[in-house]
Amino acid sequence: MAINPHRRSSLLLLAADIASVVLVFNLVIHLRGVSSEPLEWPLLAPALVLVASLYLIDGYGARADMLSLDYASVHLIASFFAALATLLLTFAVISVGFELQSSRAVIILAFGIAGPFTLAYRRALYERSSVSRGGRNIVFVGDKEDFDIFSGECSRLGTQMPLLHADISNRYESFEAVLESIAQAKIQVEAIVVKETGRELPPEIPMKLVQLYFDGIPTYTLEIFNQVYWRKIPLYRINPIWVLQEGFSVAREPVFERIKRGADVVLSVIGLVAFSPVVLAAAIAIKLGDGGPFLFLQTRIGKHKVPFRLAKLRTMRVSDGPQDPYTRQDDVRVTRVGRFLRSARLDELPQLWNVLGGEMSLIGPRAEWDRLVGEYEREIPCYHFRHLVKPGITGWAQVNYRYGSGVQDTLRKLEYDLYYIRNFSFMLDASIVLKTLHVMLFRKGR
Repeated sequence: MAINPHRRSSLLLLAADIASVVLVFNLVIHLRGVSSEPLEWPLLAPALVLVASLYLIDGYGARADMLSLDYASVHLIASFFAALATLLLTFAVISVGFELQSSRAVIILAFGIAGPFTLAYRRALYERSSVSRGGRNIVFVGDKEDFDIFSGECSRLGTQMPLLHADISNRYESFEAVLESIAQAKIQVEAIVVKETGRELPPEIPMKLVQLYFDGIPTYTLEIFNQVYWRKIPLYRINPIWVLQEGFSVAREPVFERIKRGADVVLSVIGLVAFSPVVLAAAIAIKLGDGGPFLFLQTRIGKHKVPFRLAKLRTMRVSDGPQDPYTRQDDVRVTRVGRFLRSARLDELPQLWNVLGGEMSLIGPRAEWDRLVGEYEREIPCYHFRHLVKPGITGWAQVNYRYGSGVQDTLRKLEYDLYYIRNFSFMLDASIVLKTLHVMLFRKGR
């Protein structure tokens, strides 16, 4: 059986990364005169750490846009943290006598070269594969109304491949003709997407789709396509008993909850200590700015809809009257100091107290204002599902969707929140951490 092109690319990148670590480390060792003998097995540790870090940012995924500046920055951040993890592993975990313990500079320099190098050949491979994929279609099976919605979502999310509609709304002849062209390789296909529908298809149509699937053509329901390609859950699939389906056991398993809580406590204490000078400097700057309080306190809704008082560094002018719940672009209420704090996400630091107190987690859905939650629950069916877990300082929706200001944006963010709740894992949390650092370093907050 032929290997799937996506899997082949992933395996090629994996082999290239391991080889790159071996070559780069030995080059640096030779140039610095640390050893005259090449290293082999000891380099397995930094190779695995780099592979794990790049896996977290989808560095082996066929759908990551590796030509974008966003991916480039996240890739380099992942490489930096791979270097830190290797240093920690080498000098704090592994016993004395490990060959890499002879020089910290070797590890730092090697990762400094490996990061840009592994990015460079990813960009070259992606550019080449993009040319070959340019003629491959995403074939949507459904009626015209559903196709228009799907097409709009593809456009919004930057899907580059052309779309082809296999219409089932009127006559099945055109639909069968599309499937026949795919089977005869007259149409190159990236994926077939089948809209879940109550319409009963002729029995030969599902059988043809199954046959194409077994022939190696990637075939998905629309729900699975959303999860695999866009890593979100479409809200049309949500109903009042959706949460009872399989897929939520990990997020609600007591053992995992305790591990996550332990990590929250340890990391929030470290964060409070490490960032205390930053918070102090920000508090002084806020005070000098307008003389008002440096903290902003507001009632937010937590796990199981329990309200709590959230603390943030104040970034807006003090007002006694009713306020617009949303921050607009170039909002005049935001102070000069507040604009910097928001763009760097430093205004979120006092929430570490909420994490330490158990009201929040470091990672989870955004904690929303109680006034807005009431409005959202009236207008958005199943909005309450996001309260199955603790809210977080950062989360999957925060790193994948821009700041929202209204019900429509909240609907979009809810798709990502529900994906996180259903697919919770420590690997996903680690991926969110790396992407959050990207947001902070490039000041994409608002």
